Amino acid sequence: MYTCFGVWLLLLLLHSVAFTDVAGRERRNVLFIMADDLRTSLGCYGDAVAKTPNIDQLASKSQVFLNAYAQQAVCAPSRTSMLTSRRPDTTRLYDFNSYWRSHSGNYTTLPQYFKSRGYHTMSVGKVFHPGIASNHSDDYPYSWSTPAYHPPSFRYEKEKMCKGEDGKLHANLLCAVSVAEQPGGTLPDMESTDEAVRLLKSRVHDDVPFFLAVGFHKPHIPFRIPQEYLSLYPIGEMSLAPDPDVPTRLPPVAYNPWADVRRRDDVQKLNISFPYGPIPKDFQLRIRQHYYAAVSYVDAQVGRLLAALDELRLADSTVVVFCSDHGWSLGEHGEWAKYSNFDVSTRVPLIFYVPWVTTWRNWLQNSTFPFIDVLTQPERRFKISPPEDKVIRNVVELVNVFPTLSYLAGLKAPKPCPDISFQEELCTEGENMAYTFRHQEQRQNEEAIAFSQYPRPADTPQVNSDLPDLKDIKTMGYSLRSWDYRYTLWLGFDPTTFRVNVSDVHAGELYMLADDPGQDRNIYSDFDHSGMMGKMARLPGTASVQRRMRLQLLYLSAGGATRRGKA
Repeated sequence: MYTCFGVWLLLLLLHSVAFTDVAGRERRNVLFIMADDLRTSLGCYGDAVAKTPNIDQLASKSQVFLNAYAQQAVCAPSRTSMLTSRRPDTTRLYDFNSYWRSHSGNYTTLPQYFKSRGYHTMSVGKVFHPGIASNHSDDYPYSWSTPAYHPPSFRYEKEKMCKGEDGKLHANLLCAVSVAEQPGGTLPDMESTDEAVRLLKSRVHDDVPFFLAVGFHKPHIPFRIPQEYLSLYPIGEMSLAPDPDVPTRLPPVAYNPWADVRRRDDVQKLNISFPYGPIPKDFQLRIRQHYYAAVSYVDAQVGRLLAALDELRLADSTVVVFCSDHGWSLGEHGEWAKYSNFDVSTRVPLIFYVPWVTTWRNWLQNSTFPFIDVLTQPERRFKISPPEDKVIRNVVELVNVFPTLSYLAGLKAPKPCPDISFQEELCTEGENMAYTFRHQEQRQNEEAIAFSQYPRPADTPQVNSDLPDLKDIKTMGYSLRSWDYRYTLWLGFDPTTFRVNVSDVHAGELYMLADDPGQDRNIYSDFDHSGMMGKMARLPGTASVQRRMRLQLLYLSAGGATRRGKA
């Protein structure tokens, strides 16, 4: 009895001082895992359909942020924003066609910061967006100690690899395959997991701490996934989105016409009208089935990776972060894909595992992250208990990841950026969320705000509305997400000067979440804005988008704006 009590007392003491140790002398390894286009369709986020036992197991031993938001719902701008801790208005990247170091500023990235502090940094899969956005090098050698790894089989992702009903190969949206019949008998995320495990093994006996970033390509389209994962989601058990209609009084500029989905061979055969569709209901069900199957496929790869971390006895010395670059609409609001400011596109999973802080090892168990085969144990569930200790409900942002992870790993968090930060190589436009790992939330913080934005080429849906080139951007939708509402203004934008015309309001959106959690009824034109404007104008913040929004809100509260496109 005395010995048992002594052990638990020791564990309690270790837990109480662990946070101080993290921020002090001890430097921890980092395993940074990012999915692509993954919304919060996970069991640990309350999705009753999703079968994700490995990610749920991670969440049960982690700090889970329930309301985390990306700064722009498209890959390259979001990843660049998160990895530099600068908002898109600072990186000046709204598309895929520029490299921030030469385009806006020589900013220090998250892995670069760790590298400069003596870490061995490694990239596997899709971490930075490949191509021009990362200088065709994944930002090597700035960010990585060795060149980034990309799975060889990814070269087939955009080719005709999907067997259609006619027996021929097509470039389809729905693309469940027999892995054995694929080139090399594998798929990209499988290869990335293999490489990440190999790299973990190579670091076991090295005294140099590591930062390993692993970016999975799924559930990004096309849904080229192992066909056996479809069996987890029988089509007869799938349901349509609860709000499949375009929101009431949605301004046309806000609508995402899902052009990239339309380009797929199997979708083209449906002859769907542009821009609002809709997609036939039976095909909607199949899209939702394939998306969820892709999520379970990613869960299996995460499980393999965490099990390897565990087997190599690295789980007690490694901080694990799991997140996504943005969400994905599955028919909500009549939309598919991302490319909007709605929650389904901007809300992401964000999970931090910090050994001896978010959990401590139960020495009666052999492992921390045993692999769970979702194909044989699909109903395996984990509860986050006690929930008030491990779930953060306040609104947070992906720009917060850089300072928070730095601090939790044992480094100093970068200082906040000044109002004009283009010349500042190392600073953050986010906030260090480490305090949430020590203090229980007493209530939802009404002042917490997440800022997102999305560009459009015109006030009505165009074929390039989803992803306009910089030169074509005419309107920028700035969106504020609080605990109570989502508020968006669509403002005139000059792509040559990167300036927003705060007096040029094209449209607005306001969704009150207590009565309208799905954001289906735009009440912008019915609402007296003056009270909200005064409150929002007093919010703290130094980032350029926040500053612009506060100026705009003050301007509107004074009644000085001309509404060109009244909602």
